[in-house]
Amino acid sequence: MIDGIVKNPIPDQHTMNYQLGTIDTAILVIYGLLMVAMGIYFLRRTKTSDDFMVAGRGIPAWAAGIAVMSAYTSSISYIAVPGKAFDENWHPLIFALTAIPVTWFVAEFVIPHYRKHNIISVYQYLEDKIGDWGRVYASLSFVLFMIGRTAVILYLSSLLLTSFIDVDIRTLILIIGVLTIAYTLMGGMEAVIWTDVLQSTIMIGGLLFSAYLLTTEIFAQPEFLIQNAFDANKFSLGDTSFSLNSRTVWVMIIYGVTENIRNLMADQNYTQKYSAVATEKKAKKSIWIAMLIYLPLTAIFLYIGSAMFAFYSGTGHVLDPSIVKGDEVFPFFIATELPVGLKGLIIAAILAASMSTVDSALNSSSTVLFLDYYKKYFRPNASEKSNIGFLRITTIIWGFLGIAFAFLLIDAESALDIWWQISGIFGGGILGLFLLALFNVKISRSQGILSVVFSILIIIWGTFLRNLPLGYAWLECNLDPIIVGAVATVGLILLALVFVAFNKRNSNS
Repeated sequence: MIDGIVKNPIPDQHTMNYQLGTIDTAILVIYGLLMVAMGIYFLRRTKTSDDFMVAGRGIPAWAAGIAVMSAYTSSISYIAVPGKAFDENWHPLIFALTAIPVTWFVAEFVIPHYRKHNIISVYQYLEDKIGDWGRVYASLSFVLFMIGRTAVILYLSSLLLTSFIDVDIRTLILIIGVLTIAYTLMGGMEAVIWTDVLQSTIMIGGLLFSAYLLTTEIFAQPEFLIQNAFDANKFSLGDTSFSLNSRTVWVMIIYGVTENIRNLMADQNYTQKYSAVATEKKAKKSIWIAMLIYLPLTAIFLYIGSAMFAFYSGTGHVLDPSIVKGDEVFPFFIATELPVGLKGLIIAAILAASMSTVDSALNSSSTVLFLDYYKKYFRPNASEKSNIGFLRITTIIWGFLGIAFAFLLIDAESALDIWWQISGIFGGGILGLFLLALFNVKISRSQGILSVVFSILIIIWGTFLRNLPLGYAWLECNLDPIIVGAVATVGLILLALVFVAFNKRNSNS
C-alpha cells in the first residue's frame, strides 16, 4: 500500500498554521454531512448480515475496484509519498509496478479458491486448509492491527488538519472518527464502497489539479524549472546496487511483491471488497481495475513531489524557513498556492483518503469478529436481527477503540514508530500461512505454530536488534527494515518445508 511504503510519521506541523476561510471551511462541513447522508440512504438497503458484509454481492466490478484502490491509499499517502519524491526519488513507484504481476497471480490462483468456497472472511480459508488455529491466529492479529491502523490514520490526518482549522486535535479526531463510524454502521459495505468511490473521485481530482498547476509553472519559459528536478536526480527509481541493507531497487521489489500479495490475498480490507461482486470474473476484473488506477495514481503522487522540488528551486517561490522535511511541503503548497474553494476541496480530499481507510478497517473488523468468533463459536443460529446488531455494535466498539488509541498518540509521538514495529509482529506469519494453504503444504498443528513463532522471532530480530553495543554486533540486523516481513515469511515457509521433509521421512521409515 502507498502508506506502507513510508512509515515515518508526518512531522509535527504546529509551527505551520494556514487557516481556511469561510468558503473552504463550508466545503469541509458539506463534505462531512454528505458522508452521513450516504450512510442514512444505504441504511434502508442494509437488512441482513450479508448486506452489511458484502452488500448482497451486488456491487459493480468498477466500483469494487475503486474501493480496493482506495484501501491502498490514505491521508498518509497524500502527504508522505510526494514528500518522499521531494526529499529523494521515485523508488515508491517500484512498489506499484510489482502490484501488476501480483494482481495476475491473485486473479489466476487465489480468487478462484475464495469464490469456490464462497468465502467472506478470508481467514476461513486458513481453517479449511491448515486448521482452526491458523484462522484464530490470523483473524485475531488482523482485528488488533485494525485498531492501531485506525488510530494512526485518525491521529495523522487530524494533525495535518490542525494546520488549516483552528480546532483542538482531540476534537478533530473525535469528529472524523464519529462521522466515519456513523455512515459505516448504518450502510455497511454498500456505504463503504460508494463513499470510497466518491472519496476517490475527490482525491484524484484534487491531485490532478495540483499536478496541472505545478506543470504550468515548472515547464514555463524562460526558467524551465523542471530541469532542476532532473539535475537533482529526482526522477530516479533509486540505487540499483545488489544490497539488502538500504532502500535499493531490489529491496523495493522484494517488499512490493510480498506486501502486495499479503494485501490482495490475506488482508480482509481488500478481499472483502472484491468479494462484494456477483461472480469470479467480476472479482478478477475489480482487482485489475484497482491496479490500473493505482499505478498511475502513484506516479501522480510522485510527480507532484518532484514538481514541487522544481517549483521551489527557482527564485519566484520560497518555502517557509520552518519547513525541514518533504512531508511538510505539500500542505504548504496547498495553503499558499491554491485558490479559495479549491483549497477546501483538496483538504476534503485528504480527509476523504483518511475516512476511506478507516471505514474499511471498521467494516472488515466487524465482519471478521462476526464470522470468525460470534457466528462460529457463540451463536451460530442467531437471528438476522441479532447478527446485524452484532455487526453494528462491533463497528461502534472498534471505532471508539481506534479513537481512544489516537488520543494516546497525541502525547506520545514516538509511539507511532513503536506501533509499526508491533504491527509487524502481529502480521508475522500470516502471509506465510496463506501461501502454505494455497499450495496445500501439510504440517501438523504444533509444526505450524512453531513455524509462526519462528517467523515472529525473525521479525523481533529484524525490528529491535539494531545498533547494538560492539560486543553484540554479531546479533545485529542490518537489513532494510521494510523487508524484515518478507524474510520472516521466507523463514516460516522454509521451516514448514523442513517439517514436511521430516514427516515424509518418518512415514517412509
